[in-house]
Amino acid sequence: MYFTDRTDAGRQLAARLGHLKDRDVVVLGLPRGGVPVAEQVADALGAPLDVCLVRKLGVPFQPELAMGAIGEGDVRVLNDHVLAETGVSDRDLATVEERERAVLRQRSERYRGTKEPARLDGRTAVVVDDGLATGATALAACRVVRAQGAARIVLAVPVAPLGWPERLGGEADETVSVHEPEFFYAIGQFYQDFSQTSDEEVVACLERGHSGNSTAAQDAEVRIPVGDVRVAGRLVVPEGAAGVVLFAHGSGSSRHSPRNRAVADDLNRAGLGTLLFDLLTEDEAFDRANVFDTELLAGRLAQATAWLGARTGLEGLRTGYFGASTGAAAALWAAADPSSTVAAVVSRGGRPDLAGPRLAEVRAPTLLLVGSLDTLVIDLNEQAQRQLRCESQLVIVPGASHLFEEPGTLEQVGEHAAAWFTDHF
Repeated sequence: MYFTDRTDAGRQLAARLGHLKDRDVVVLGLPRGGVPVAEQVADALGAPLDVCLVRKLGVPFQPELAMGAIGEGDVRVLNDHVLAETGVSDRDLATVEERERAVLRQRSERYRGTKEPARLDGRTAVVVDDGLATGATALAACRVVRAQGAARIVLAVPVAPLGWPERLGGEADETVSVHEPEFFYAIGQFYQDFSQTSDEEVVACLERGHSGNSTAAQDAEVRIPVGDVRVAGRLVVPEGAAGVVLFAHGSGSSRHSPRNRAVADDLNRAGLGTLLFDLLTEDEAFDRANVFDTELLAGRLAQATAWLGARTGLEGLRTGYFGASTGAAAALWAAADPSSTVAAVVSRGGRPDLAGPRLAEVRAPTLLLVGSLDTLVIDLNEQAQRQLRCESQLVIVPGASHLFEEPGTLEQVGEHAAAWFTDHF
């Protein structure tokens, strides 16, 4: 396993592409999984971000097996070997292609809206995916951007099979990868988190990266001193932010949590700062007792809050806590400290009950968000709310399970959280 998730993969890949910085570059992510990887590359290169819309043509009775791919501009690449082995008829091929072209049209409208595609004429196009397996989709992507006028094509992926450039037949002018393992079965085997990327995540990436410029007053990878160790984090503070929200992730998660990152993006768009950071070092996280030590995690959160308050340019900004799962208990525990100045707390699918008797000491206004399908946690939140003596609200998000994986549910979390923090900042 090489990568924590696609963000981690993107950062590792970006480190291999520094020679392209300050050139006339546009970064093109292959939806959906390639876009969060491409976002990190675009950020590192200071380049605009767009999508390259291609679709795999899956064998009708085995959709995961690619018999080819299509792209914008009527580009089609077929795998003759797969077609011969599976016996797919021309009629079945045409049916699959018609369906996938309809998806291409829909995705163009969904991802770009009224925005025009990035101009490629005479530019270097960096085509990025989260990995390369058969190469059919990447081959189609290269042909698409070439037809759109790109002067040079760089195909970049975090992981691909050994000898993968030979599969492209010279369609890319340069190929870049981080890892080329000899034993390659599927892209997902090299990721700790290879969960599906949603359309909403793709749109959010494009909204942040379409101009190629950051509007944040601060956007930095940071190392936060907590006791005798330092933990890693990412601090984003938009211009004119009213406050900064610190995230306390749940057990087994980290600053790379895709759900917490999605909520952080929503808060940034609402003009709020965010600090996503690891509550434990990698070595500490191996001890499961640390993962569930609410008092330890709450102490780390309080120390990070003090560090944030002393950071140049952020003096006087209000702070809030966003806790997910067991992280909600740490957030409430920290907020209960008599010296805490935290202005508001939001819990997503949280276990506030784990804060125990500290609940009655919380003074910060607290919003509890729970999915309607998460019945056990609803009961625990109702019990916890009865112990709170501060302003509080319990919101049940319709159709959501514990992880808010259902379409549109995480977006509701972001909206509720942004409104709560904005009101109380």
